[in-house]
Amino acid sequence: MTPQSLTLGYVPGGTPAKWARIWAERHPGVPLQLCALAAADAASAVRDGTVDIALLRLPGDTSGLALIPLYEETTVAVVPTDHILTAADEIAAADLDGEPVLVPLDHVVDWANAPGVVVDHRPETTKDAIELVAAGMGALVVPQSLARLYHRKDLTYRPIADAPSCPVALGFREGPQPELVEEFIGIVRGRKPGSSRGQSQPAPKRTAREKTLAKQAARAAAGKVARKPGPAKRGRR
Repeated sequence: MTPQSLTLGYVPGGTPAKWARIWAERHPGVPLQLCALAAADAASAVRDGTVDIALLRLPGDTSGLALIPLYEETTVAVVPTDHILTAADEIAAADLDGEPVLVPLDHVVDWANAPGVVVDHRPETTKDAIELVAAGMGALVVPQSLARLYHRKDLTYRPIADAPSCPVALGFREGPQPELVEEFIGIVRGRKPGSSRGQSQPAPKRTAREKTLAKQAARAAAGKVARKPGPAKRGRR
C-alpha cells in the first residue's frame, strides 16, 4: 500500500526548500513532512524509520543506508567582525595556529590535526559555540551553511582555503524503496515529471543507419521529400 505522506529529515544548515517546492508541484495531494534533526542523529533516524529519507552530513555511521552524494560545503572560520583574520577575504589553516578554537559537542567538520588551540570548555551545540565566539572566547570552524544559519551582526566568517570540505548526502534505507521514496530520489536526481526509474537510464546509442532513417522519417512527417538512400541502403521496400 502506498503511504500517504513522506517525511524528509534534514540537519542544521541543510536546504530542502528547493526539493520541497518541486515535490509540492508534482504531488500536491501527498504532504512532504520536514523534520529537523541533529547531525549526530540523522542516520539513526533513517534507520529506525523516524524519517523516510534525510539530508545528512558525512562522514558518520551510515551503516544500513544507501547514499547519494549531493554537494561539498566550504569550511569557514567564524570570528568577531574586528578580528585580525578578517583582514583577508580568505585564510589558510596556518592562520589559525595559536588561535583558541571552540569545538562543540555537535562538531561536524572532519579535520584530523586541525589547527588552533582547542578551548577546554566544549559547548553543547554549534549555536551555543556561536555565542561564545561573540564573547571573545575563540574562533569556530564550521561548514559555511552553519555560519550563515547562526549569523550575527557582530560576527563574520572567512573561508579556509586548505581545509577539508564538508560533504552532504541524501540517505535512505538500503534495499527496495517505497514508491514515494523513489519519487523523491528522482526529483533529487533531476528526473522529469512522469518519468520512471527505468526511463531515467540513458538510452542506448543509435547506429548511423538508425539516425539516417530517423531524420528521413522526421522530414516526411514535416511534408518534405526525403533524400534518396545511398548505395548501402539498396534493397529497401
